[in-house]
Amino acid sequence: MALGVSTAWNAYRHHCAGAITSELEVLGFNTFELSYNLNSFIVNGFKKLVAKKLCRILSIHNFCPIPACLAREKALPDCYSLASLDKEERRLAIRYTKRTIATAACLGAKAVVLHCGRVEIADRTKRLISLYNKKDFRLFSKEKNQAIKERERKCKPFLQSALRSLEELNRCAGENNVLLGLENRFYYREIPSFEELVHIFQQFRGSNLRYWHDTGHAQVMENLGFLSHNDYIVNFKKPLIGVHLHDLAGCNDHKAPGTGTFDFSILNGFLKETTIKIIEAHRNSSARELKASKTIINERLSSGRRNS
Repeated sequence: MALGVSTAWNAYRHHCAGAITSELEVLGFNTFELSYNLNSFIVNGFKKLVAKKLCRILSIHNFCPIPACLAREKALPDCYSLASLDKEERRLAIRYTKRTIATAACLGAKAVVLHCGRVEIADRTKRLISLYNKKDFRLFSKEKNQAIKERERKCKPFLQSALRSLEELNRCAGENNVLLGLENRFYYREIPSFEELVHIFQQFRGSNLRYWHDTGHAQVMENLGFLSHNDYIVNFKKPLIGVHLHDLAGCNDHKAPGTGTFDFSILNGFLKETTIKIIEAHRNSSARELKASKTIINERLSSGRRNS
């Protein structure tokens, strides 16, 4: 099973591709997902490494490289929203996503991981997590119901804007022979919701749009009572192109696999041999934990390989 790791783990500690890959190679990784916090200089360094066959890039997380006008710490995947009602912001989101698609094609990466924007309302997810942690179920239920009603009331124009962006990006992805992995989201106001994913894959059937499954995000949605993790597994096996593998404790995710409570074996039968598999632990995970996570994932997904 080809198992890669996201450079999100150590990108902020380094300023060149060689240093990023060298640290990860010591831990047993030579296949990568390029994260959304890499500037053009670093990305060009990866192009040289790939040309020399010193590493392999499986996927790229939008936006990559980061927009030149932004510092690395400010260059989040949502810095420009593909669902924005502001024409200039949406134009920039499309422009920099197309650049990411071109970068993926140049590096031989199969897929670009996309965040599709958001409904412009105050996000209640962190508040819900706080109430969940405090076990304040009365206030939690009230806050959750308000979040659902507000999103339903205001989502339509933002979803339509996201769909227009995806239509243009789908054409670009087809021209570059790159697939776009629409990632299930962590924050409740973000696009796409579960229902919106269903709608998108119906509208873009046979296109270059695919599903990208994030284990932590799906489990947080289950923990907060919005839907079950299994809903994603049952409904999106066919369009699945890739998966972010990370652990969580409660609603604290992006931990190295094996350091939290998530049962990765539930993914067996969902993931195929061709599914892009990326460990997406963030920088709070230790090198020892990240190294061990590779063995843990290989062991817990072993039956999935036999069933592929």
